Amino acid sequence: MGKRRVVKREPTLSERARDELFSHIRRCGVLEATAEQQEEWIRDTMGYMAERYPQLDRTELEELETLGRRYCKPIIPHGV
Repeated sequence: MGKRRVVKREPTLSERARDELFSHIRRCGVLEATAEQQEEWIRDTMGYMAERYPQLDRTELEELETLGRRYCKPIIPHGV
């Protein structure tokens, strides 16, 4: 049997946007914010993400927002 060749692929634009959003969430302290502060933060940040990634369509941005909201309110709390 020959060696398997692993082909590394570049992340998609959606994946890069997701990773950036998660990085922002971890760095800015929004995980410790109140629900009202989180809501304001996600609205502002999604406006920024839409400007930063204009190639993402409305559905992709909505999916990104959903992922961000889930990350901020996980079923199992962060650090537990």
